[in-house]
Amino acid sequence: MRSSTSSFVTAVVVGAALVGCSRSDSAKGTTADSSASAAAPAAVSGALQPGPGGKIITVELITDATGNYFKPKDISARKGDLIRYTLGQGVHNVDFLPDSNAGKKGLPKASDMLQLPGQTFDVLVSWDAGKYYFQCDPHALLGMRGYVTVAP
Repeated sequence: MRSSTSSFVTAVVVGAALVGCSRSDSAKGTTADSSASAAAPAAVSGALQPGPGGKIITVELITDATGNYFKPKDISARKGDLIRYTLGQGVHNVDFLPDSNAGKKGLPKASDMLQLPGQTFDVLVSWDAGKYYFQCDPHALLGMRGYVTVAP
């Protein structure tokens, strides 16, 4: 009886390790869900490139002794720029809420939760001039929110 229990526990541990490995690959953005990409062409996890004449703007997602925050939280951008949200510490996401951006088109879908330091969520700025609100859903009430101001 002890041997079959030991074999069962070993099988469960190996199975959990394999599931964990497959999830970490997709969490890193090394694979893209084609249905998500088709639904939201303005935002795809992974390494996108800015449009012609655009630049890469890096925004860190951080948890430390001072709290949970985006650094920087207020961003100035132009069409064609790429905003690369990069996880520093903690577990965070990026969400351009439709309700908080009423009437604005082409907003990306909320990112998955970034869990490993260095994971990224890229957003290609393809929006009209204006101010766009974003937040980390689990930490918005703690002040983890910001704005992208798109210049004309």
